[in-house]
Amino acid sequence: MTRQEKAYQLGKLGPNVSRIGLGCMGMSGMYGEADRQESIATIHAALDAGVNLLDTGDFYGMGHNELLIRDALQSQRREDVLISVKFGGLRAPSGEFVGYDCRPIAVKNFLSYSLQRLGVDYIDIYRPARMDPSVPVEETIGAIADMVKAGYVRYIGLSEVGADTLRRAQSVHSICDLQIEYSLMSRGIEAEILPTARELGIGITAYGVLSRGLLSGRWSREHSQRGDIRGMMPRFQGENLERNLALVDALRKIAEEKNVTVSQISMAWVYARGVDIIPLIGARRRDQLVEAQEALKLELSQGDLERIEAAIPIESVAGTRYAASQMAHLDSERSAQ
Repeated sequence: MTRQEKAYQLGKLGPNVSRIGLGCMGMSGMYGEADRQESIATIHAALDAGVNLLDTGDFYGMGHNELLIRDALQSQRREDVLISVKFGGLRAPSGEFVGYDCRPIAVKNFLSYSLQRLGVDYIDIYRPARMDPSVPVEETIGAIADMVKAGYVRYIGLSEVGADTLRRAQSVHSICDLQIEYSLMSRGIEAEILPTARELGIGITAYGVLSRGLLSGRWSREHSQRGDIRGMMPRFQGENLERNLALVDALRKIAEEKNVTVSQISMAWVYARGVDIIPLIGARRRDQLVEAQEALKLELSQGDLERIEAAIPIESVAGTRYAASQMAHLDSERSAQ
């Protein structure tokens, strides 16, 4: 049995999941235009390979992503797929994020629309994308718990919250997992958030394991595409980009010694952090999915891990994960300060 075929429990009380999940955000324009047919083919390829966790958000493409997943799942058995949905993000017609709404009444409203767009009777894991500063987390989780009792949601998750918020949420209802960015370039969870999650029996679904493409080994200084949100992110701008690509070049030397790609050695590092961490691979194409699956075969020694981390010292990464306006919404970052 391979690592991909084996079942891993998501948190102490969560469902059994594959070793990796498929993050579907990039299939709805966030990283520039995507090919619809290739996106659906990638979802099918992932399911055929044993990947059972699909991650989306109701604001990805303003509903486009959920409708895409609905179409992709027409030929699949509902019970074979775990659908994780983030809600609460408010967007203007221009695509701009204008806030978050996690009021109990909004929870029910967002959920109703997601169920309709996805064409399902229940959502496996439902989570606020960010915490609404005007609504106590206990109220938001309580509202989702009501939907669990009603049968519309199976498990409750969180996204980008700090240790204290995790504890408060867990006091209301068991939390399946915390979705949060984690990569060689984003290691903020290691100090307090990850230990707290493990203490509470909460799994981690890690997104951005390639730092949104910086760690793919293919990002160029001339990379630019209409509609790609990365152009607004500090790590992809000016001198920050130059410094970060220099770090990637140092990592490339280790990858070449192992006869693997920079992407694969970056993903293998995340895989090695523990089986309670389930990486969400943001593949938009089948070849990207295959690359991630092949990385599961890469075994890293302690010496390898130390060399990889030395190539990308966390204090050397230039720029924040998001622009200042978005960083202000990250409970996970506030708790670390």
